Amino acid sequence: MGQEIEKKFLVKGDFRSFIFKSTRIVQGYLSSVPERTVRIRIKGDKGFLTVKGIGNDTGASRFEFEKEITVEEAGELLKICEPGVIDKVRHLVKADPYTYEIDEFHGENEGLTVAEIELPDENAVFDKPEWLGEEVTGDKRYYNSMLMKNPFTKW
Repeated sequence: MGQEIEKKFLVKGDFRSFIFKSTRIVQGYLSSVPERTVRIRIKGDKGFLTVKGIGNDTGASRFEFEKEITVEEAGELLKICEPGVIDKVRHLVKADPYTYEIDEFHGENEGLTVAEIELPDENAVFDKPEWLGEEVTGDKRYYNSMLMKNPFTKW
């Protein structure tokens, strides 16, 4: 069982020339209560079942368990998820020694682009590229499980 430590930022500039990989992600939630989210995800040609616990006071750290499942299993589980779906393209951008995951949302969250960086601890020092905008770590509006219920285009 792991602990996820990440910081989340809005994207304010052009990051596209730094992308080294992009993957489409479609996901839904079997449970989206704050104390535990259970996510089903199809990421490229793979499926995943993920359980996340509630975040700490800063919102940067929380329990995470992830298990790879078949795309067929993920597709079947998506059929019984709560209403709403997250559709996005995840771009990977290297910023040594870390990699930013930049999610460009589509559908009802069109226009939202968020960057996340996973860190070894909450106080880790990291480079902030010029395209990185306001930090939104801990702002629940930007959690994917909340964007499913209250999409960005309806704010």
